[in-house]
Amino acid sequence: MTEQIRILVADDHPIVRDGLIAILSTQPDFQVVGEAASGVEVVRLVDQLDPDVILLDLEMPEMDGVQALEQIRQTHPHSQAIVFTAFDTDERILAAVRAGAKGYLLKGSPREEIFRAVRLASQGSSLLQPVIASRLLHHMAESTLDHPNLTGREMEVLELLAQGKTNKEISAALVISERTTKFHISSLMRKLGAGNRTEAVANAARLGLIEY
Repeated sequence: MTEQIRILVADDHPIVRDGLIAILSTQPDFQVVGEAASGVEVVRLVDQLDPDVILLDLEMPEMDGVQALEQIRQTHPHSQAIVFTAFDTDERILAAVRAGAKGYLLKGSPREEIFRAVRLASQGSSLLQPVIASRLLHHMAESTLDHPNLTGREMEVLELLAQGKTNKEISAALVISERTTKFHISSLMRKLGAGNRTEAVANAARLGLIEY
């Protein structure tokens, strides 16, 4: 008997969840082990159910999909996530991919494409629809970030950020106030052209400033 791929479906719309579960349940190698209606519930159920693949919407109450992904990557790196959303803006795509999404599918995708994405993700492979991959590559090609001039202290903060440390933990490690830590993080994000901490680390890694 083929080992089943254990799937968690996360979307705040019950009708969407029901439809996805019905479609996924037609495949003998798929087992839907749970469903979540919010980002907080996703994180809780991943801890509880340890799924192989998470089919994840980005727009959810309490905690959005990207924030949930960031948390899941820290605690359950083997649980692979596929974003399944109506949003196709460059910022959304980049944020999800940087947070660790293995696939990015738009709602309305053919069921065969969903099946393929789930199977690839369960093996640790990635699948981006051509339109999504094109946008991602275009954005990367247009990125002209030079190596920013980071101070020694900013490099220390960056290394700790890459380890997933909180502001409080960074402050304790460097023996500085949390206010000073926030100042350094803001400066880092500005110099690295990032909108959040995760993107700052991703940009720094891409520039070869750190290993990530």
